[in-house]
Amino acid sequence: MRSRPGELAVRRHFMRGHDMSRAWCGRVAADDERGLWLWFATGSAFRDIGAVDGRPFREVPFDEWGRTERAMRELRWTGDVLMLHPPGAAYSVWFFFRGADNGFDGWYVNLEARLARRPDAIDIVDHHLDIVVSPDRAWRWKDEDDFASCTGVPGFWSAAEAAQIRAEGRRVAETIEAGRFPFDGTWCDFVPDPAWPRPQLPPDPQ
Repeated sequence: MRSRPGELAVRRHFMRGHDMSRAWCGRVAADDERGLWLWFATGSAFRDIGAVDGRPFREVPFDEWGRTERAMRELRWTGDVLMLHPPGAAYSVWFFFRGADNGFDGWYVNLEARLARRPDAIDIVDHHLDIVVSPDRAWRWKDEDDFASCTGVPGFWSAAEAAQIRAEGRRVAETIEAGRFPFDGTWCDFVPDPAWPRPQLPPDPQ
């Protein structure tokens, strides 16, 4: 069953030993043959894991993470983003909108396990390796060191699985270079329904 535009969407993000690291709260923009589209507006509520000393998740070295006391923080998202989860894909594509005119500011490819849709949430397990894409479709890898440091570590991926994850990224890169959907300019002028209220996270989305 497909979701309707405007429905509440909670996207739960798991990584590093499959702990939940983030819970976003947004709206369904569309749910069609090309995938599930989620809209997360500036000011939307989200929860993000970090060290109790205030360091965000990304600032805690990998070898310290198992010994670090953690806590989820209540935050507000900055920067409008439209996320596409293509059917059966092991990645999502993020469309960023920024600036005074909220213009399109590029894509971001988040390599991740295939989407798991649940009655109350949308779950993904992050693969750490990402691709940053500018509006002119120039692209680069992101977080390669983090990806390499997790390879072979229990709870993450083997060297063989890491090769498959990177191969998936290369296939997406070929699509980027060819200018094929979703990197063909469609949805880059997306405007959300102004009637959508600012979503709030339900209590403890875990």
